[in-house]
Amino acid sequence: MSRVGLSSIKIPEGVTVTQSDNTIFAKGKIGELSVDTHDLIDVKIENNEIIFSTKRKSKLANSLWGTTRANVANIVKGVSDGFEKNMELNGVGFRANLKGEELVMSLGFSHEIKYKIPKGVKVKVEKQTN
Repeated sequence: MSRVGLSSIKIPEGVTVTQSDNTIFAKGKIGELSVDTHDLIDVKIENNEIIFSTKRKSKLANSLWGTTRANVANIVKGVSDGFEKNMELNGVGFRANLKGEELVMSLGFSHEIKYKIPKGVKVKVEKQTN
């Protein structure tokens, strides 16, 4: 039995969650996202909460229960707060700089690694503090 599927998702302020057939739509200040759910999973949206349950007891339904809840939680977080990944470079000579729309990294190779930043992604390089 899934323990992840047992917990409900609280809908934050400024986020609208709707359901159409087996698709969950989330709309917030950052954008709109949607996720399809399986027929075996019952999703109820009531009182600013999203509640998940299985329609029948089976191994497949139990395995999809927690996965569905996690996927819906991800889209709710994505439209309300967005996603963030913090990285740290450690080592002698390891550096990162922004040059226009490129992230230029010195990672110990004989040449610099240049990575073009995709649209919609924000990159911030902070200076080292020792």
